[in-house]
Amino acid sequence: MAGIHLHDIELAINWWRERAPSPDGVTAAPPVRALGEVYALMVYERRQEVEENALPAPARDAWLAWYASTPDAPCIAICSTAQGDAICKGCGRTEDEVQDWPVYTPAEKRQVWRRITLEGTAWRFNRYAERARGTGPSAS
Repeated sequence: MAGIHLHDIELAINWWRERAPSPDGVTAAPPVRALGEVYALMVYERRQEVEENALPAPARDAWLAWYASTPDAPCIAICSTAQGDAICKGCGRTEDEVQDWPVYTPAEKRQVWRRITLEGTAWRFNRYAERARGTGPSAS
């Protein structure tokens, strides 16, 4: 099973904080509390990842709701693996990752997203960044 990175838990917490702000400045919404408990334990134990199947149900549901708000695939419709490249110049995924993407779990997909984002070498992060975001002249 794939691990969910601490940064993704933090992103999910902040996403939920925007959607369900504290009514009194102190009380957190249930999804924020559920994810916050996981986050705090990870920090306390100095862990960077938590196994996908180890999340308590409320935290998993909250994380999956955040995940559903993110782009699914990093593809920008410029696939060089079809031309024989081992790593796609457009999105940064390996040929196997491109082919197996439909069967990856959300955590597996986020692991790939994290790697390609940290590498930052794919065209989606530089040359065609506007296209990847759906903005700019070629997006219409």
